[in-house]
Amino acid sequence: MVELGFETTQPMSVDQMLHHSQSVKRGIEQSGSSHSPLLVGDMPFGSYEFEDTDVALRNAYRFVKEGGVDAVKLEGGTAPRAKTAQKIVEGGVAVMGHIGLTPQAISVIGGFRAQGRTAARARLLLDEALRLQDAGAFAIVLECLPANVAAAITETLEIPTIGIGAGGGTSGQVLVFHDMLGMMSHPHHEQFVPKFCKKYAEIGHTIQKGLEEFKTDVESGVFPGEEYAPYRMSQEETQMFDELLATDAEERELKHEEAAKKLTQADEYEHLKLYGTTDKGHNNGK
Repeated sequence: MVELGFETTQPMSVDQMLHHSQSVKRGIEQSGSSHSPLLVGDMPFGSYEFEDTDVALRNAYRFVKEGGVDAVKLEGGTAPRAKTAQKIVEGGVAVMGHIGLTPQAISVIGGFRAQGRTAARARLLLDEALRLQDAGAFAIVLECLPANVAAAITETLEIPTIGIGAGGGTSGQVLVFHDMLGMMSHPHHEQFVPKFCKKYAEIGHTIQKGLEEFKTDVESGVFPGEEYAPYRMSQEETQMFDELLATDAEERELKHEEAAKKLTQADEYEHLKLYGTTDKGHNNGK
């Protein structure tokens, strides 16, 4: 969602998530770490919600076989969702649950907003968590819940919980690293940084500053300069190259003029025919 510039997670497809999973898998393999991180593939909206749970199982298999993941994550804790989780687990794929704010269901829950702020709703979330545990989930993400609710759920379960905007009483914590590192500094992104996210850096500002300096150096001719043009010909080869250029200089100049003329004519055709305007910029058809 953040990486691709989407407003929500709903547009993501299985193929896109497999591409991401494969990339992360390669990063893990190339890291040389002595530890083996658990890679969880987030099953996207529309890949597991069907009454026919075989659809979800087939997609889960794709995440394991093509994406290289160790487990999959799905959102929601209703009875049908627990049935789906159980189907996937019984099929041999580990499942992580996710309750509270479930981003894929924002059109149903009314947008990105905290969940479980009433006693009745908090109790339902506890029931959802227990249902997922009974279905075979090995862990559950708790998102945007009051801290006391998340702590109560964590204390009740035998499996670990991972909190995001759910206080410090969960078994572990997660944040979107683009948010926590301030990687996106443009105004469009800033308005979507969650209130619960602590920024540990402002990398986006550093990136922006670097790009602006690059642009300035190129426009002024400072970059690349001699320092960053390190490849050289010997004096003898340089002389031979200059002599080769001199042998057909006139022919190359003629070809240059012909090419420039063709490109000018092609541009004029585009201007007049494809965009419906005259060479004076007036619109012919409207």
